[in-house]
Amino acid sequence: MKILFSPSETKSALTTHGLLKKESLVFPYLYEKRYQVLKQYQALLETYDTTLLQNLFGIKDTQKNLVQASKNIFDSFTCKAILRYSGIAYDHLSFATLDKNAQTYIENHVMIFSNLFGPLLAGDLIPEYKLKQGESLNGFKTEIFYKEYFSDAIDAWIGDETILDLRAGYYEKFYTLKQPFITMKFLKNDKVVSHFAKAYRGQVLREMAIHRPSNEKDLGKISFEGLRIREIKEQKLKREYIFDIID
Repeated sequence: MKILFSPSETKSALTTHGLLKKESLVFPYLYEKRYQVLKQYQALLETYDTTLLQNLFGIKDTQKNLVQASKNIFDSFTCKAILRYSGIAYDHLSFATLDKNAQTYIENHVMIFSNLFGPLLAGDLIPEYKLKQGESLNGFKTEIFYKEYFSDAIDAWIGDETILDLRAGYYEKFYTLKQPFITMKFLKNDKVVSHFAKAYRGQVLREMAIHRPSNEKDLGKISFEGLRIREIKEQKLKREYIFDIID
């Protein structure tokens, strides 16, 4: 089973491995394409243009922006992507508390879509960075670039496995699924939750790691804490599991 996931705006400062190199990332044969994006990003940081940096990072504080811009991604130590991201979903996943088998499942079966790095396996090694969701690199749209050059590689990685798409809507721009897939929606008092959906996605991912399903039948056997399935809707390629959040 393959799982598609979103990154987070917040990042940890953890460093456990060496500098970024093509072997650090999935699809190393496409590293030169990825390097084009990273090089553009780094060049923008080195302008130290305060307005540009404010747009890139989504931070108003000039001093914080200058500190962030001083971090060269090519000269920074790395850690696994699944540990680099530290937002709500990742808090609820709590990767570090999983056993080794569950961690290995996550590292090999979860693809995270980064604004800057594009498609990453959870176990890929990346440096700390900052790029506001949806922000272009001075007009260069990374989502269009990665969709054009990496879609075939992602297709091959997925193969004929069952797909669970837990991405937030924005990250669908990086890759369009072309085969049947499963998604999830979370309701509270009959209303769709948005911000707190991140927490439940993280919780679902944790249970996936613990139970390590290989197909939809296995997925259906998992009882997700605090969630009760209401219905399953089908629309073209999508099978949407709709859950009620229960107290």
